[in-house]
Amino acid sequence: MDGWAVDYVRLRSDGSPFGNPFCYRDERTANAMAEVHRLISPDRLYSLTGIQLLSLNTLYQLYADKLAGIDSGSRWLNLPEYITHLLGGKPVSEYTNATHTQLVTLGTSDWCDEIFRATGLERAAAPEIVPTGSVVGTLSGPLSTLPAFCGTRLIVPACHDTASAIAAIPARGQDWAFISSGTWSLVGTVLDSPCITEEACELNFTNLGGVGGTTCFLKNVNGMWLLQQCMDEWERLGEHWTLQDLVRQCALLPQPQVLIDVDDPELLLPGKMLGKINAQCNRAGHESFLPDSRGIPLLANTIFHSLARRYAQVLSAITEITGKKLKRLFIVGGGSKNAFLNRLTAEYSGLEVIPGSSESTTVGNFAIQMATLVNDGSSSHDVTAASVAEIAQTMSFDFPPILRDEHQPSRELDVRTKVSQTETRR
Repeated sequence: MDGWAVDYVRLRSDGSPFGNPFCYRDERTANAMAEVHRLISPDRLYSLTGIQLLSLNTLYQLYADKLAGIDSGSRWLNLPEYITHLLGGKPVSEYTNATHTQLVTLGTSDWCDEIFRATGLERAAAPEIVPTGSVVGTLSGPLSTLPAFCGTRLIVPACHDTASAIAAIPARGQDWAFISSGTWSLVGTVLDSPCITEEACELNFTNLGGVGGTTCFLKNVNGMWLLQQCMDEWERLGEHWTLQDLVRQCALLPQPQVLIDVDDPELLLPGKMLGKINAQCNRAGHESFLPDSRGIPLLANTIFHSLARRYAQVLSAITEITGKKLKRLFIVGGGSKNAFLNRLTAEYSGLEVIPGSSESTTVGNFAIQMATLVNDGSSSHDVTAASVAEIAQTMSFDFPPILRDEHQPSRELDVRTKVSQTETRR
C-alpha cells in the first residue's frame, strides 16, 4: 500500500481511529508551524532532518493536534501504513514515508528525539520505522478466507508514493533528474547521500528517503492542482472544458506575456484560484483573465508555461547544488501524458525529456514487492534501488524522448536561474 505522505490517523487504545484524518491542506497548520519555529529554529530543523519546511509536514500537523487539545500520547499511523495495519500488518512507519514527517534524524532510520523533546510531542506515540520492502505480517480478516489470499504476506513498499514512482525509473548514471508530475510536481534527482549545504537549505530543498537507502533530493512545485482548481471554478460558472481541449487550444497560442509564481503560498490553498491568479497578474501590470472561451485557454497556457519555467529553475538549482551535469529528465505520473507541458519543459530546461508511465507509482510499488519476494522475504536489505529498477524496466519506459525542436531555442528565464521566485521556506 502506498499513498501521499504526511497525513495520518490517530488511534485509540483499542486500535480504532479517533475520527477522520485531517487533510494536509487544512489551514490549521499555519499557526502550528509558527509555534513550532518558536520552540526550535527552522535552521536547526533543517540540519536535523534535511526536510524542506512545508506547513503540511506531519510535524506541524501533530503540533496542530496538540494546540487543539488532542492527546499527544495517542498513537498515529500514516495513511498507507494504517491501511496495511487494518489488513493485518504490524503498526509501523515505512522508511521513505517516515522521512517526510520531518521527524526522522537525517541519514538514519531513527526518530529525532531532539524534535520530540523541543515540541513536547510524545515519542512513544510514533510507530516503529521499518525498511522499504519489509514483510510486516500476514493478511487477516474476511479476505484471508479466500483461497487466492490464503497466507498472503503483507509487504510495505515505498509507502510514500513519490518514492515508489522514482524507484520505477530504470536509469543509470549521474546525468538524469526526474519530475513526478501530478497534483504536485516533485522535481529532483537521486543522490547516494543527503545534501544539506547552505544553498540547499536557503532554497528549501528536501532530502526524502528513497529505495535502498538512496536520497530523493527534490523540491515541491505546485503542479496540476492549479489547473484543476481553475477547471472546477469554470465548471461552476458553466464553462465546460476537458484537459484535452485545453491542451489542444494552448498548443496554438504564443508564449504568454506574463508568467505567474506557481509557488505563491496563496495558490497552495483551495478555493478562489481564478481570483488569486488574476490578483498576481494584476500586480504585474497584466489584465485579468476572463472566464470565457478566449480567456480560459489564455490562463491555462499561462499556467503551463509558468510550470515549465519553474521546473527549469529548480533543475538549474539542482545542477548548481549537486554538481551534476544533467542531460536527461524523466517525467512520471499522470502529468507525463501531457505532451504539451513535456515539450515546454524540454524547451525551458534544454534537457532531453523522457516521459514514463503514468502509473509509475504502481510499477515501483509492484517492483519493490517483487524484489522482496525474490529473496523469499528474508531480508529487506536486499531490496536495492538497482534490483527494483531492473524489475521495473520490464514494465515501463517504452516511449521516445520528447526532444525540443532544433529550431526552437531554449526559452529565456526572465529571472535568475536559481530557485528565486517565492521560496516555500519561511
